Amino acid sequence: MTTPLPDPEDLTARARIRDAAAWHFGESGFEGATIRGIAETAGVSSGLLRHHFGSKQALREACDEHLVKLIRRLDDSARADPVPGMNPLAAVRLAMGPYQRYLTRALTEGWAAPVFDQMVEVGETWLTEADSKRPDQPYADRRVRAALIVAMALAVPVLHQHLSRVLGIDALGAEGDATLARALLDIYSHPMLSPDEAATHLDLLNATVKEYDHD
Repeated sequence: MTTPLPDPEDLTARARIRDAAAWHFGESGFEGATIRGIAETAGVSSGLLRHHFGSKQALREACDEHLVKLIRRLDDSARADPVPGMNPLAAVRLAMGPYQRYLTRALTEGWAAPVFDQMVEVGETWLTEADSKRPDQPYADRRVRAALIVAMALAVPVLHQHLSRVLGIDALGAEGDATLARALLDIYSHPMLSPDEAATHLDLLNATVKEYDHD
């Protein structure tokens, strides 16, 4: 079995167990993963695993906690040394590395809420700075916009098989990342709607909402 785990000598037993759990959860789902299988991949006994974590649920929470910390470190690094044109949430997604499969499985099965929420928090912070430079007022609440941006960013690993099929390359590989980054730069720098067109659509939307309210 090939796993994305680092060299066992480079990790503590607790970290090896956590990463082994992330791999098994990603491959088999929470219900399909077993304590015994996780312990074997980590190179420890089931007893030592239970000593460190106690249960599969605690292991899942440890995986989420690790990713939350990773996101915070990435955000701090991006603020200290920003990359021009790089969407911070896209950068977070790219840096997930061996946890991509875990995150994809977790999101589609309805867990990893702390990870999603942390990404929304990062998005809100970046939008606060972006909004301060806007000449107009945003149409939607900042948290709503941040949550939608996160959902779109995380759709790439969730839908990577379809993206890869359409693009003809691995969407999560180096070439795929460059291709998608180039497309994102074009989308962000050349919006499909002009400010006037967007204002017209907003007026139509508001009128439609008023009609619903009267019904």
